[in-house]
Amino acid sequence: MEFLREVEGKRVHDHFYNKMTTPTRRIRVPGPVIVGAGPSGLAAAACLKERGISSLILERSNCLASLWQHKTYDRLCLHLPKQFCELPLMPFPSNFPNYPTKHQFIGYLEAYADFHNIKPVFNETVRSAEFDSINGFWRVHAKGLKNEETEYVCQWLIVATGENAEAFTPEIEGMKDFFGPIIHTSSYKSGHPFREKRVLVVGCGNSGMEVCLDLCNFDAHPSIIVRDSVHVLPQEMLGTSTFGLSMWLLKWLPICLVDRFLLLVSRFLLGDTARIGLNRPKLGPLELKRVSGKTPVLDFGALEKIRSGDIKVCRGIKRLTRDAAEFVDGKVESFDAIILATGYKSNVPSWLKEREMFSEKDGFPRRPFPNGWKGENGLYAVGFTKRGLPGSSMDAKRVAEDIKHCWKAEAIQCMAFTRTTLP
Repeated sequence: MEFLREVEGKRVHDHFYNKMTTPTRRIRVPGPVIVGAGPSGLAAAACLKERGISSLILERSNCLASLWQHKTYDRLCLHLPKQFCELPLMPFPSNFPNYPTKHQFIGYLEAYADFHNIKPVFNETVRSAEFDSINGFWRVHAKGLKNEETEYVCQWLIVATGENAEAFTPEIEGMKDFFGPIIHTSSYKSGHPFREKRVLVVGCGNSGMEVCLDLCNFDAHPSIIVRDSVHVLPQEMLGTSTFGLSMWLLKWLPICLVDRFLLLVSRFLLGDTARIGLNRPKLGPLELKRVSGKTPVLDFGALEKIRSGDIKVCRGIKRLTRDAAEFVDGKVESFDAIILATGYKSNVPSWLKEREMFSEKDGFPRRPFPNGWKGENGLYAVGFTKRGLPGSSMDAKRVAEDIKHCWKAEAIQCMAFTRTTLP
């Protein structure tokens, strides 16, 4: 952090205000400021450092990859093989399994930060970031644990808070009336507290299916809400990962033919999922992912539990009552607890004062993949591709290379910038 130069912030306050508030520090950052110390932020910092560019990461939590460390369940493993999930410039250890566990992945990220000497500023919550068009730089306002305020001033801002910054909790009629616990998967660790309980899992994505399987392993009685159609694929087919096979086939065949192949093999390996209440969408799994970003569910054993009746499939919820759920098909069933596997959302609109690159509606770049990584005035995005860790790595490389060209072209101006007294 020795490259930072701290100066006193401007104080245009009256006597009473000075007594009641803590002065704002101002820190000039010659390189980019990165918001978020998850895999996307770490990848961006490493790629920049490889190109000789220092950066500063601001992280609201007290650790790297806080989502992975604090908001994931115990049995979680990477859903894709490790070679597709490694960050740029450092592979996974060779002794790691093909699908590393949650704790192995966290260890990898910590080793990654150590290897590249990346030292984020923790417990620093970004409250706002706005481009100063008069002076030509970004003003990033952050608050620490003791409410101390800091303004970071930089020429490049990299948004790496990702797609999963905040838990998404849907509004369900009667939620306040339900007597049992209602938790989001971000608070779920294992099925142990739910042993012998009737649990309704809302959401049939990868998390919902895996939570149901975990509940079964702890002798709970889960039901899962399947409101829409869903693609379920085997995690592996023909002796290799389904994802890896898909990527290889796409090099030679159009997406429609690859989808047909995947569905044919899935039908052979998994059977007709419609017979157990899991209707497939009209679009193929890869085409649907390309168009909507909706990821196919990879089967880890949940389908077998559905067929055996250990996991019950239910339709959409109409309303909740004191101890039951009424479904859209008119059925009513009693439950002891509800787990919301309803995913996450971006929080970018809550702090980024910019409306050209990012949508106010969903907090994602307006331009679709692969063109959503770059905005105007030195604004960049890493980790918003809806393509997981491979997408983050792709973004990080592009952003670092683009800033490298700007860095060289503006080297003299940057040196002058760090010596200029800010207004």
